[in-house]
Amino acid sequence: MKLRVGFEMNYEFPQPTPMIMVLGTHFTRASDVIVPDYLTTTPSVPITPYRDMFGNWCSRIVAPAGAMRLAADGIVRDSGQPDTVVTSAIQHTVEDLPPDTLVYLLGSRYCETDRLSETAWQLFQNTPPGWARVQAICDFVHRHIAFGYEHARATKTAWEVYNERKGVCRDYAHLAIAFCRCMNIPARYCTGYLSDIGTPKPWAVGDFAGWFEAYIGGRWQMFDPRNNVPRIGRVLIAQGRDASDVPITQTFGPNTLVSFKVWTDETA
Repeated sequence: MKLRVGFEMNYEFPQPTPMIMVLGTHFTRASDVIVPDYLTTTPSVPITPYRDMFGNWCSRIVAPAGAMRLAADGIVRDSGQPDTVVTSAIQHTVEDLPPDTLVYLLGSRYCETDRLSETAWQLFQNTPPGWARVQAICDFVHRHIAFGYEHARATKTAWEVYNERKGVCRDYAHLAIAFCRCMNIPARYCTGYLSDIGTPKPWAVGDFAGWFEAYIGGRWQMFDPRNNVPRIGRVLIAQGRDASDVPITQTFGPNTLVSFKVWTDETA
């Protein structure tokens, strides 16, 4: 199966403004890229790429005053199969975890393990360790939160979404990540494209998606508490401790996002 992935964002800037963007298909999908989703800008400006501390490819520009269009359009090969489920994946003891997973046990900007630890142990201490425990966390989060774009808030943390019980996909991921970390399971935030293939129509307007990965069974396993069923056509863009590490765009000055469009469509 081939997926057409891309976006178009139109901004207005009152003055020249630096920007950082994390918008390209993740390097782990490099062998699947048929048409690269290169970032383009209108008007054209120099783009400086770099790799961040988590291995994500990022881009820097200085947007001029006035209108600025950011866009990309690529084609990625996909298996067409639903997300992998590995129910046999075990939970590792902390002393057996690889060193590079340990940072994902710690609290972070949006995932307050200190505030949620007692709640997590009350909810999940009797669940079987490993895949079943992470799935129990996803089941709880999926039921606990009411989805709605009107509930989005840039400052909302896992503790707040637990208490408010409403949010968007990144809030589901943040709460599940925090619970996993409280239960000594490394968990990291993921952002990317997610198609609606295989789901009932009418389909919602396209958007970037947020999910997470937990380190169990000797590798990072994907979980999606927002949808909580295996989905088809998931294309990773970036990974980090939480959404603060992988903002799609980060602007360093005043701006207005005039329009925003994302697509993840099957193509011939």
